[in-house]
Amino acid sequence: MHKYLGNKPVKDISESGEYIEECLQKYISHGICRLAVIEKQSNAFIGWSGLRFIDDYTFNNKSNFYDVGYRFIPKYWGKGYATEAGKASVDFGFDILNLKTIYGITELGNIASHKALLKIGLNYIEDFNYKNEEVLRWYSIKNPRL
Repeated sequence: MHKYLGNKPVKDISESGEYIEECLQKYISHGICRLAVIEKQSNAFIGWSGLRFIDDYTFNNKSNFYDVGYRFIPKYWGKGYATEAGKASVDFGFDILNLKTIYGITELGNIASHKALLKIGLNYIEDFNYKNEEVLRWYSIKNPRL
């Protein structure tokens, strides 16, 4: 799963706890963060998806924006879950949160995520260097209801 995320998975349960705490703070401050995704057929946890307000990092010279994202356990890749969950997240952002724009980011080589973001409705904007370590792709979608 971390092949396209810098290959820096959490090392222990305390790092997982820190990430969960960050998400809880995002819920408090912005009313949204990633959500667990449960497969209906099996009732299994398969990953997470959703919107996250990015104010703790800068991407492509931008911060303070809503990002649509997803991470799934590899055996659930290629089943359309990223597209389905991503579309629901974008709809929620536009219909409930009344956001003007939602962004997306992928690593240059992550073709599956690139295709999923396009299917969700985001438009590819440009590639950019992130911390002089990797090339990322930048996407956005504007709220058609505003």
